[in-house]
Amino acid sequence: MSAPFSAAQPSLGGHALPAHIVSGSQTTRNRRRTAGLLFGTVGALVAAGILGALQLSANLGYDDARAEFDVAVDSAQDTMSEVALSADELVATSDTATLLLDRDSGILADPVAKDVLVSSVAEAADAAASADQALEAELPVAGAKPTFFWELFGVADDLHLEIERLEDLDAELRDETPALVTAETAMTDAGLAFVGSAATAATSFEAAHLSARNDDVIALRDAASTAAGASALDDTVVTGFVALQDAAAQVSASQEAELAEKAGPLQGVRLEIEAFARSLAPGVLLEFDWNRIVNGAGENGSMGGLTTWWWDEPDRAVIELSNSVAEQWPADRSKALVAHEVGHAISVKCEEMYDSSTQDSIEKWATAWAIGMGFTDDANGVWAYGYPPQSYIDASYGCR
Repeated sequence: MSAPFSAAQPSLGGHALPAHIVSGSQTTRNRRRTAGLLFGTVGALVAAGILGALQLSANLGYDDARAEFDVAVDSAQDTMSEVALSADELVATSDTATLLLDRDSGILADPVAKDVLVSSVAEAADAAASADQALEAELPVAGAKPTFFWELFGVADDLHLEIERLEDLDAELRDETPALVTAETAMTDAGLAFVGSAATAATSFEAAHLSARNDDVIALRDAASTAAGASALDDTVVTGFVALQDAAAQVSASQEAELAEKAGPLQGVRLEIEAFARSLAPGVLLEFDWNRIVNGAGENGSMGGLTTWWWDEPDRAVIELSNSVAEQWPADRSKALVAHEVGHAISVKCEEMYDSSTQDSIEKWATAWAIGMGFTDDANGVWAYGYPPQSYIDASYGCR
C-alpha cells in the first residue's frame, strides 16, 4: 500500500520555494521598472520644455531684431534718397552756375561778383563729392529666417550688429544734407548776385551809349528787367543773362553805326545839340537823325526839324534835324528850333495837357512849350505856326 500524498512534501525530482519569497521578489522588480519609466518620462518632458523655451525665445528675439533691422534699413534708405535728391539739385544748380560763367562776355557783369560765383561753384563740387562718397554705401539685406534656435540666436546677433552700422550710416548721411543745402544756397545767392550785377550795370551802360537807337536801348532795358527779376538759378536765368549781354552788344553796335553816320566835321556839334535836347526832356528816350534837307528846309540859311513820337511806353521819340541847325549852332534860333522839336517829344509825358487832335494844335503846343522853357526866338515855331494861346503856355509849365 503506498504512502499517503502530503502537500508539504515535494514530488520526486521537483523543488518549491516558500510562497512569501516568490511574491516579494516580483514586486520589487515591478517597482523599479515603474520608477525608471517615470524618471525617463519626466526627463524627456523637461528636455522638451527647455528646447521649446529656447526655440520660442530664439524666434521672438529674431523677430524683434528683424523688425528693428527693417526699420533701420528703411530709415537709411529714406535718408539716402533725401541726400541723393539734395545732391542732384546741387549738381543741377552748379551746372547752371558753370554755364553762366562760360557765357559771361565781360560786357556787363561785375568781375568781383564773378569771382564769388567761381568760389561757390568750387565749394559746391566739394560738398557734392562728399555726398557721393557717402551714398556709395550698400545697404545690407536680411536673408531667410533660420529654423533652429541656435541659428536664430546667431543671426539675431548679426542683425543687431547691422542695426548699429545702419544707424551710424544714417547719422553720417544726415550730416551731408546741411552741407549740400548750404552750398546750394551760397551758389544760388552768388549766381543771382552775378546776374544782378549785369542787370544793374545796364543803366550805366545805356548812359555811356546815348547815341544808340531807341529800339536797341529799349531791348536792353527789357532784358535788364528780366534778369533783375531772377529768383533761382535755372535755364531761364541763363537765357535771360545771355539775352541781356546780347542786348548790350547790340546797343554798342548801334551806337557805332549811329556815330559813323554822323561822322564828319559837324559830328562834335551834332552830339552837343543832342545832349542839349536830352537835357530839356529828362526821362524821354531820344534818338536823332541828321540830313541835309528836313521837312523841306535846310538850305539858304533855313533850318528844318521833324519829330516822331509814340504814346506807348516807354516815353520815346525820334528827332530829325537838318545839317544847318548844327552849322548855325549855338545861335538862339538853332536852340529855339531844337526846343520846339523837344516840345513835340516831351508831349508823350503830357498827353492830357493839350488837344492833339489837329496838326495846328500839335504845333501850337510845341511852340508854347519852347516859349515856356524861355526860348523866344521866332524859330521856336512862332514864325512857322503863329503865336500859341496863353493857355497852352501856362499848361506847358507843368510838362517837364
